[in-house]
Amino acid sequence: MWEYEKKLQYPVNIKNPNPALAKIIITQYGGPDGESAAAMRYLSQRYSMPFPEVVGILTDVGTEELAHQEMVAAIVYQLTRNLTLEEIMASGFDAYFVDHTTGIYPASAAGVPFSAKYLQSKGDAITDIFEDMAAEQKARTTYDNILRFADDPDVIDPIRFLRQREITHFQRFGEGLRIIQDNLNSKNFYGYNPEFDR
Repeated sequence: MWEYEKKLQYPVNIKNPNPALAKIIITQYGGPDGESAAAMRYLSQRYSMPFPEVVGILTDVGTEELAHQEMVAAIVYQLTRNLTLEEIMASGFDAYFVDHTTGIYPASAAGVPFSAKYLQSKGDAITDIFEDMAAEQKARTTYDNILRFADDPDVIDPIRFLRQREITHFQRFGEGLRIIQDNLNSKNFYGYNPEFDR
């Protein structure tokens, strides 16, 4: 199903360590509005989506979210490689370091481990697509917040790329919503009652 290119979707080349920033950015790896939740959400929802065009959108965006997960992990890794114990302590990265050293672990910026409660797969086309549109806006807001703390151009550049992709995904799901609304009928919309249309 997939062809994997051994390169990131967008380059990540961070020269200066910054564990305090890594501690914030990791939320887009395993936090409530991060890339892991997005990939699982969309790749799960596609099975019950009754419209092939929207299944395609969910598959495209879901697999791209896996690439974004990889980018976020690369950013966090590059921000935390070769740290001294003094840098770890001074940055507040010590609590993370004790549990994971500098390994990439799916958690929020607050240190809460990834949970399936971050995603939804309802099996209803309209409910799921609205969930997806909201998820993309929440992820965009999180990237906006990360950019408020970042001052390193090497970090800002890939974060801006990821933020822009959230906007594009929101637009793709908007296209999906139009497809769903244009094609609803009693066979592909659970709970639909034609009596309500009178």
